[in-house]
Amino acid sequence: MGKVSVGLRGWRFEESEIFTDSEEFKPLEEIPEDPRQRLLRLSRLIEQPCDACYLIHGEADKQRCNQSAFVYGEPMDEVVVCTDHEPAFVYWYQNAGGSDLRGKPEFADAFHQWFADGNRAPEGFGGVDHVETDPEALPDPPSPEELQQRLEADYERSEIDLREYLDEPTEPDTEAISDEELGELDLDTSYPTDE
Repeated sequence: MGKVSVGLRGWRFEESEIFTDSEEFKPLEEIPEDPRQRLLRLSRLIEQPCDACYLIHGEADKQRCNQSAFVYGEPMDEVVVCTDHEPAFVYWYQNAGGSDLRGKPEFADAFHQWFADGNRAPEGFGGVDHVETDPEALPDPPSPEELQQRLEADYERSEIDLREYLDEPTEPDTEAISDEELGELDLDTSYPTDE
C-alpha cells in the first residue's frame, strides 16, 4: 500500500493506517492520532470555499468562490485552495518564504496576507503535478456528519480536578460573611457610570 489523498489533495495518508484490508475506512479508534485528526478536519474542509477566492470575493459574494481542491499546512492552520489558485500558493511556499513557516501557527495567515497584498505566481508558473493512479478504486470518504457521529460515539467525557496539580493542596473558600460584616456594607453606594 502507498500514500493517498482523501477528499482534497495535498494531505497524504498511509493507506494501511486508514483503510482495512477490504479497502474500507477503519473505525476512528483504530486510526493513529495524526491521520485521525487530519481526517476529521478534512470532513469540515471538503465543503469550504477556496481561501484565495474568499479573499477576492468576500462573504458578500461567497457564491462566486470555487470549492477547494487542495489542502496544505497543519490541521487548524491550513490553507485550502482551488485549482485556479494552487499555483499562487505553491509559488508563495517555494519562492516567497512560505516554506520557512511550515508547521508554525502563522502559516495560513502569512499566505492570506501575501495573497491579499496582491501577490500572485508569475504567469506560466505551474502548481504541483499530482498523480492520479486510480481514484475510482478508493472508497468514498465518510460524510462530515458520519465522521462527527463516529467521533461522538467514541468520545468519553471525563472530569479533571486541577487542584491535584497544585504544589500545595488548597481547600475551597467556603467561609460565609458574618451578619456583622454584612451590616457594615453600604449597599446604597452610587458608583460612577459612563452616562
